[in-house]
Amino acid sequence: MHKFLLGISVLLAFASGRAIAEPARSGTSEEQKACARDVERFCRTLMDQGDLTILACLQQNRPKLTVACNQVLKNHNQ
Repeated sequence: MHKFLLGISVLLAFASGRAIAEPARSGTSEEQKACARDVERFCRTLMDQGDLTILACLQQNRPKLTVACNQVLKNHNQ
């Protein structure tokens, strides 16, 4: 589970565009919790394929995402 949350943190850092410009910053624990269930539900089989793949998966499943996870993506311009 720790590895999963670390993946979400890195995903949010990449999604915000800060990962290359400055040191990676993790999303808040609330943001991680908001998307953890959706990643597990819709993107489980892709979890070993990298954070950008997970982000793409979440975007493809946007109509099915929880309101909270959808808001996290919107907050990070995704």
